[in-house]
Amino acid sequence: MTAERDLRALLSGMRPELHEGRYVFTTVSGEVPEGLTPVVTVAEQEGRTLVVRQEDADRAGLAYDYVAGWITLRVHSALDAVGLTAAVATELAAAGLSCNVVAGFHHDHLFVPYDAAGEALRRLTALAART
Repeated sequence: MTAERDLRALLSGMRPELHEGRYVFTTVSGEVPEGLTPVVTVAEQEGRTLVVRQEDADRAGLAYDYVAGWITLRVHSALDAVGLTAAVATELAAAGLSCNVVAGFHHDHLFVPYDAAGEALRRLTALAART
């Protein structure tokens, strides 16, 4: 599967998919606590950021203040593609929705406010349809 670079193809083919569950951003010092399976990890100078299911963070006693819905753009985007993140963020910002984007090797993943995840999905689906 070849990664896509063309913005029009990326937008029209993004096929946003909302994952079940609530996800939170938390931070730990050192390694990932045993029993946690993060969907994202980021090593920062201040600590290791983890994105995990809310119930897993609660069970582990980890603090968080942002509960998100997780949307995956199913198009295989090239890591050097230009404009996809900007177009998606602009679309969601126009609706007053925040968006935290994480690029994986194959797909882009968006973390949006949990209570607005359905609206974000509708807006992204509409963006794809009109491109």
